[in-house]
This record gives sequence, C-alpha cells and structure tokens, in this order.
Amino acid sequence: MTVDQIGTDAELEELYRDLSAVDLSPLWTITEQLLTPAPRPRAIPWLWSAATMKPLARRAIQLVPVERGGERRVLSLQNPGLGGLPYAVGTLWGALQCLGPREVAPAHRHSPGAIRFVLEGEGVFTTVDGDACDMHPGDLVLTPSMNWHDHVNGGDGEMFWFDGLDLPMVQALDSIFFEEYPGPGESQPEPAEHNVSERVHAGGTRYVDGAVSGVLSPRHSKLMVYRWADTAAQLDRLAASSDEPLLSVEYADPQTGASVLPTMACAAYRVRAGRRSVPVRRTGNAVHVVFTGHGSSVIDGRRFDWGPGDMFVVPSWSVAEHFTDEAAGEHADVFVVSDAPVLRALGLYREQVLAGPQRPSDTFSPR
Repeated sequence: MTVDQIGTDAELEELYRDLSAVDLSPLWTITEQLLTPAPRPRAIPWLWSAATMKPLARRAIQLVPVERGGERRVLSLQNPGLGGLPYAVGTLWGALQCLGPREVAPAHRHSPGAIRFVLEGEGVFTTVDGDACDMHPGDLVLTPSMNWHDHVNGGDGEMFWFDGLDLPMVQALDSIFFEEYPGPGESQPEPAEHNVSERVHAGGTRYVDGAVSGVLSPRHSKLMVYRWADTAAQLDRLAASSDEPLLSVEYADPQTGASVLPTMACAAYRVRAGRRSVPVRRTGNAVHVVFTGHGSSVIDGRRFDWGPGDMFVVPSWSVAEHFTDEAAGEHADVFVVSDAPVLRALGLYREQVLAGPQRPSDTFSPR
C-alpha cells in the first residue's frame, strides 16, 4: 500500500465508530491489553488481620442472626484491586465465617465447590450430603460442588473458620446454580453416626509431599474431613527428614491421589524457625491462612507481617517468599488454598524459582 492510499485520521475515526456501532473491536488497538508478556492479575497482594476481623465478626454475631444474614454469616475478603468485587483474588473467594452458640446455618447446595479450615472453637459439625463431620481447630472440611451442607453449633461458644470457594471461577464460566434444602426442616437430619466418610474413606494416601503432580481427576475426594493431628504429623515427618526452610504437604484424595477438589488444591506449609524460603512465583492464585506461629512474607517486593488467624493472598505470578524471626524460636504453620488443579488441567501451570531474597520496598500496615 502506498502512502497516498492510507486513509485520513477522519476516515480512521469513522471506521472505529462504525465498528463500535455493530459491536466489533479492532484487534490491532487492543493486542497489548490481551496478550501481555506475563500475567497481570487485577488482584494485588493483600492481608486481612485477625485483630481487625475477629471483633467485627463478634459484632456481626450479636447484630445479624443467621436467618437475617442470608443463611450464612460471612465476612468475605475483598481485594482492593478488584474494583469492589467480594473476592480475595480473581479466581478464589475467601472469607471468615462465624457461628454463634446453639446456632444452625440452614442446608443448601451450589455449583461452586467449597472448603472450610477451622480456626477457633469447638462443638460445631458440618453435615455434607448426610455425613456429619465434627469440626476442630486445624481441621479441613470439604463441601464439594452440589453437595448439601449445613453447619450446626451444639455448644455454648463461638466458632470461626475460613471459607474458600471457587465461586469466581464458576461465575466466570456462567455455571452458578444454587438450591435451598427442600426440607422438611431447614437442615439435614443429624445422623446417628458422625464422621462416616472418615471411617470409610480415610485409608490410602491422604497427603502428598510438596504438591500433587501429574494426577488429575474431575471428581472430588470422598473423604470429607482431614484432621489437623494427621496434617501436623506429616509436617513433623518432613521436618525430621529435610532441612528445607519451607516444608509443604498437599491434602489428597485417598483413592486417586489427586487434589481434594477438581478446582482447588489445599496445602499446609511449615516455615521453620529463623529460616527464609527461596523466592518463587507461580501461575494461579493462592489464599494463605495462618494457623500457628508468627512470620512474614515478601510478595512482589512488599513485606507482610502475620500471625494466627491472619489471611493474605499471593496473586498469579507474584514473587513470594516466607520467613520467621529467629529470635522467636518458633515455626509457623500456614494453610493454603489455590486454583492449581485448574491450571494443571489446562496446561497453564508454571513455576519459577528466583535467585536471592527480595528487598521489600515497604511494609504492609493492616487497616
């Protein structure tokens, strides 16, 4: 094409107006927005402190009965980078759920899958498709896609746990379904025996050192509850056999060896006392929930100090490293939920280890 064949600016603007009028978009104007050299998640590294969340949750228990709170009393983690969406990161929902003494959260089911990691309290059980799973601090309870589930507090104390859901992913796929329990009551009948899946399906390999690799499954684990005593024992075993600064195990389906849910991987990290992990970045998003101990993470050059009950996120392809204070003399145990199974299934998972620690540009101050 010769120079004199190129249209004028006015003609080009007219072309763009005509394209927009019939819902077309010229790729040459948006290529750099769509095909970036590396992931550019809108979610940003962020931390929600237990010191802030717990008092607000207790106020909610007093002011918002479960029936007034839309069946669940939940404080969702809202990442400041997502423009007001109630999501922890772009693909994962994270939240603090609280249940007051003698309260019952009614049964329902939905297409998004969910996990519960218990932080504090006793006396609560979650019934998952007829299996009443007792909940204790550190336990992981699964409520897979389209499984009926309700929460019952039979005690006189409060219960707090972390909720993790694949809701943003399922919503992006236009596949949200939700159903209220058809009755006759609001909740499933309490079975005569609790923890049936634990008795029937607890055999086999329930934990994998590091992370599940090469095993994909479209189904969920039939084991609905994983006990903290078993998880801690796996971390103790690794600590006795490895000198790595960060130890990790992934919860696994005992029958297949795959991640516990087809869309979410659950893991436990132990950061050794006075040690620092190597900086790593991975595709996919992750939410971290501190169970025990104190430490810090540097995420994309920003330092986040954390302790029990705090929650923080590592967005996709963010560089992250974790460490504890040598003077404290204690290790830290952190629960992690990520979207890794989806990335692996689609062939999009990448991981890169970087050389040398990051130099934080500032330290996060929780609100």
